[in-house]
Amino acid sequence: MIEALLEPKMLLTIALMGTIVYITYLTKRNTTASDFFVGGRSFGWFTNGSAIGGDYLSAATFLGIAGLTFQLGYDGAYYAFCFSIGLTLLAIFVAGPLRRFGAFTVADFLAYRFHSKRARLAAVLVVLAISGFYAAPQLLGAAQILSMFFGTSYEFGIIFTCIVMIFYVGIGGMKGTTINQALELWIRLGAFIVMLIAAMYGGLHYDKILTAIHSFSGPITGTSPYALDGSDVNFDGAAWTGTGFYFPTFWQTISMTIGLALGTIGLPHILLRFYTNPSAKAARKSALMAIGIASAFFLLAVYLGVVGRAIFISGSASEEVMRDLVLGGNNMVIPTTALALGGNWLLGLVIAGAFAAIFSNLSGLFITSSGALAHDLYATFMKKNITQKQRVIAGKVAIVILGVLYGALGLLVKDASIGHLVALAFTVAASTFTPIFILGIWWRGMTEKGAIAGLIIGLGVSMWMIFLPGTLPSFLQFKIPGIVTVPVGFLSVILVSLLDRKVPADVNDFMKRVHAKESETI
Repeated sequence: MIEALLEPKMLLTIALMGTIVYITYLTKRNTTASDFFVGGRSFGWFTNGSAIGGDYLSAATFLGIAGLTFQLGYDGAYYAFCFSIGLTLLAIFVAGPLRRFGAFTVADFLAYRFHSKRARLAAVLVVLAISGFYAAPQLLGAAQILSMFFGTSYEFGIIFTCIVMIFYVGIGGMKGTTINQALELWIRLGAFIVMLIAAMYGGLHYDKILTAIHSFSGPITGTSPYALDGSDVNFDGAAWTGTGFYFPTFWQTISMTIGLALGTIGLPHILLRFYTNPSAKAARKSALMAIGIASAFFLLAVYLGVVGRAIFISGSASEEVMRDLVLGGNNMVIPTTALALGGNWLLGLVIAGAFAAIFSNLSGLFITSSGALAHDLYATFMKKNITQKQRVIAGKVAIVILGVLYGALGLLVKDASIGHLVALAFTVAASTFTPIFILGIWWRGMTEKGAIAGLIIGLGVSMWMIFLPGTLPSFLQFKIPGIVTVPVGFLSVILVSLLDRKVPADVNDFMKRVHAKESETI
């Protein structure tokens, strides 16, 4: 028992958990709704920029991008390019105006823009749908790490992670969530940098290993004991380093680019972070900082995915590494590569970093969805005129409910790819909230009915194309259907608004508020 507790993976994971508990304890005082949902709007650009990076760079980045690169080569690396575009668009078009608007939740934007409870209700539905899509792969990553490296069952991993999140977010609120997210971001970045140094020290230079991978063709030695058919896994390096391995047509590639690049603008847990800045200027600085951090992460993730593939085909890795790369799937490439590069201590650091990625992203989803349930549903439709204390209590109850719901979703995605699941969440966001925030901030002509139509139609078409592709003709079947769903979302808002023409009477006041000079809004 004592020997198990002294293992690096256990020591570093316990240290991470202890830090989370300590920060949560220090930030447990949440007396108002502003404290609980937006941290009192008190976080400067560095802390909030780190937290945005922590929120955005989820398990899909820490585990998924490297895994997709390991599995798909160039096509997997292209995911990173598409993800990186989104933060830049968010910083240019949305960050500043959204902070000048100021609110508690994403649904507040529609409710105040159109003075509409119906618009708020539609927004809540979409927030919960996107958050559920995004939470499931984070829980999948946590459960797989616990199962592979700590010997627990997949079901235990889901339950354990949900309990941690209920404690973490329920007690600390947005204050605890933000500080933990900022800290966890730098833990992950540190883990990636150490892996980079270890790989370079071991002679795994990018151009060298890419050439070796490209020239490899045939069975990979040492994989037959772990393969389902008992034969060595075959690999074609020329196909892996080429294009069209996963997205065989131009239109498939463009569809993914649209879905992922525009998806960031519509992610509720990222949008909410800009409410926590003290000013629009700080919001823009936070976004720019997050862009820089994300760019470094994506670059390192792609490189480490290539390193993992080079180790895998070399035939010189340990039995444990070969087993984990075969059985763990592409989601476990980073931890297994860390074990190959630096042994148990580097593995321990990476496991702590992976948990940090998962906890950071999940906490953002929990706090966002709790606001949707407690502030947008309960306090608006069920029990009006409640006190600040009651709002906070409602938020904490909502977090418990979400823990149960997200846990159920996590149990349903056991064999999925983390990176691809998150890509689908981005597509739903790009097809629903992205048109609403882009047009709502920059076009006076958007109406209540147009906004509701965009949300409902965008969500419905996205779900149809993701879950029921077999009902569509072959030319409409896309792995990531952004090329269809995003234009449908935008056109729904525009066409219904033009037909409706009932623009809010105070639209000019709203536009002045969100586009005013900095000195007028601080």
